[in-house]
Amino acid sequence: MPTPRILVTTAAEATIDLLRDEHGPLMFHQSGGCCDGSSPMCFTKGEFRVGGNDVWLGRIHGCDFFMSRSQFEYWQHTQLTVDVVKGRGASFSLEIPLGVRFLIRSRLFTEDEEKDMAPVYAGDEVPEAAQ
Repeated sequence: MPTPRILVTTAAEATIDLLRDEHGPLMFHQSGGCCDGSSPMCFTKGEFRVGGNDVWLGRIHGCDFFMSRSQFEYWQHTQLTVDVVKGRGASFSLEIPLGVRFLIRSRLFTEDEEKDMAPVYAGDEVPEAAQ
């Protein structure tokens, strides 16, 4: 089994469940922009338009996770874990009204893990089988 690029904590899964109950299917995007743009942002699926300048890293708790290609260049050698903490971020992410915010924790892949990485796809070319 390939090494996953994106993981999620159980605390973040619980927040995703709350948001999914209220908003339906969800997606994540991390742009690397200003303010909280470098934090993962949660949207109703399809509300944020992804394309060739984005990279699909995988699924977390049933949600597609995308990152801007330029941001991925910096993060490609790290395994990312979506977590949630108390506090308000300055973004449009769906969890903000709950008084929590998603954030990324990361660690470098080992040499062995890098030999068998999960594939990434351009945001507008994610095969159905990968989703």
